[in-house]
Amino acid sequence: MTRKRVHLAAHFPGVNNTTVWTDPRAGSQIDFASFAHLARTAERGGFDFFFLAEGLRLRELKGRIHDLDVVGRPESLTVLSALAAVTDRLGLAGTVNATFNEPYELARRLATLDHLSQGRAAWNVVTTSDAFTGENFRRGGFLDRADRYRRAAEFVRLSRELWDSWQPDAVVADPETGRFVREGGIGDVAHHGEHFSIEGRFTVPRSPQGHPVIIQAGDSDEGREFAASTADVIFSRHGTPADGRAFYSDVKRRLARYGRRPRELKIMPAATFALGDTEEEAAENAAAIRRQQVGPQTAIAFLEQVWGRDMSAYDPDGPFPDVEPDLSEDLSQGRVPFGDRAAVAAKWRALAQEKDLTIRELVIEVTGRQTFVGTPQSVARQIDEHVQAGAADGFILVPHLIPGGLDEFVERVVPVLRERGAVRTGYTGTTLREHLFDDESESEPS
Repeated sequence: MTRKRVHLAAHFPGVNNTTVWTDPRAGSQIDFASFAHLARTAERGGFDFFFLAEGLRLRELKGRIHDLDVVGRPESLTVLSALAAVTDRLGLAGTVNATFNEPYELARRLATLDHLSQGRAAWNVVTTSDAFTGENFRRGGFLDRADRYRRAAEFVRLSRELWDSWQPDAVVADPETGRFVREGGIGDVAHHGEHFSIEGRFTVPRSPQGHPVIIQAGDSDEGREFAASTADVIFSRHGTPADGRAFYSDVKRRLARYGRRPRELKIMPAATFALGDTEEEAAENAAAIRRQQVGPQTAIAFLEQVWGRDMSAYDPDGPFPDVEPDLSEDLSQGRVPFGDRAAVAAKWRALAQEKDLTIRELVIEVTGRQTFVGTPQSVARQIDEHVQAGAADGFILVPHLIPGGLDEFVERVVPVLRERGAVRTGYTGTTLREHLFDDESESEPS
């Protein structure tokens, strides 16, 4: 029986209401100092990588930009390239859309980041069929779910062809001059597929880790299959032990059909946390954070997304309204849909009635819960037990404050995890691929 090492990553949030921008301790979401602070904190904690999301269009509710969306977030790969200069070992992961980019151009940008960082680059591959977002692009949002995953799979395959086209250089003697020269390296790329047709040569030499680490976040059946065939890391949303174990087992089982072993894919759910000196204090802190994350405006906005009606006349801290949803209307654009809105509305109404919840209390109940709550010792234990039980390989932590929201975790929880032998005490490799898949990723229990 081997003991699994816990992998940790840090997410710089801002595309939803997880981040509390109204807190006096909150900083800028565009000042480079904010990105540098969080990245350096993660590196001090021995985290595998720093993760940036992407927002290609500001989300709207009832035709207006939602006030809690971040306006002015910089482009991810540009920020990560700058962070390569102020970090040494931390992986640098950026979300870049495979629907609205081209393989040759993006492969060059990612290979460049991998060179600048000496092998620490990662690409979180996402797709979209959202015509609202597509209005910002020539192509538009014309791809349905199946087509966008086929395009993404071909996009990644072609990117790897480009990255792999540079073979290791060989130093040989020129037969005419006798001087030693470099020979080989650049190779031709000829790709003719359903979505892309390229004939040419890649301009960037092979990067330190061969090619960037691939991250994927889809949860549909197509997304899970794409991850099993292609990804190195899954950014999962299954944070509870039961859901985590089911997802973990399902995806790991799919790897065999692609000739892959379970340890070749790391599953890392998003996770939040609230700490305290006692369990009671931690619970109080968690409740306070949830109320900050779900203010009155946000509570009404969530309700309107499901109900399809203007609910602004209702008191968010008053009784849950006795009004039927309008399923013909969708007041929100650019947000992840709730799926079967009729089923969601019925579930929310039943929960509100069962627990006698106000609108805001209900939205807190269904959207604002922290993953790990407790003292540093109990949070470290929860994280470690979650991984050892086969529910995850680690977690991508999403702090509620920027830039200092990760500080307390690194200062108080990481030392306990190290005492348990759950996380690394120092980096043993230089590339992100080594962080994730080195020989010390699993060790015998002490």
